[in-house]
Amino acid sequence: MDSSNDEALDIIVTNVVATFRTRCHLNLRTIALEGTNVIYKPEVGKVLMKLRKPKITASIWSSGKIICTGATSEVEAKLGSRRLARCLQKLGFKVRFSAFKVVNVLAVCSMPFAIRLIDFTKNNRPIASYEPELHPAATYRIKNLKATIQVFSTGSLTVTGPNVQNVATAVEQVYPLLFECQKPRCK
Repeated sequence: MDSSNDEALDIIVTNVVATFRTRCHLNLRTIALEGTNVIYKPEVGKVLMKLRKPKITASIWSSGKIICTGATSEVEAKLGSRRLARCLQKLGFKVRFSAFKVVNVLAVCSMPFAIRLIDFTKNNRPIASYEPELHPAATYRIKNLKATIQVFSTGSLTVTGPNVQNVATAVEQVYPLLFECQKPRCK
């Protein structure tokens, strides 16, 4: 991963999105009236429920599909999802926790150097794109990992992928490409 120094890069997972099913129909009005920390959105047809520990927000649909966001690890996402299912059981629904899946992971990482985005994009033309009029970052897509990396000139990276392992692998793959396009240090 390192080209010249033995510095480890910290990849900080900021958001994990997971889905699961309850395998039963949910009455949103009942959840809104009897549940705690809920926001009923009848115009959208869903209820938002928030948990404090782990700190997650869940979108609940009447079909029984639930999307949980805000966790900082896959384990925390599963724990929060199970805790949410338990809350719904306590409200009287016959909930069965099933089809749990981590859908998306968002992480940030900071390189120990600044990057020349134009050079980076020219060197990696088909999979890297940079439109400075639209967005200040270059976008680098890795198809086989299903990961997308936003590369900023400061050396900050924003990485999205289907799981934590793919996000870490994506950063490892892009590091040598970024290292050769680093800006010279000012003295």
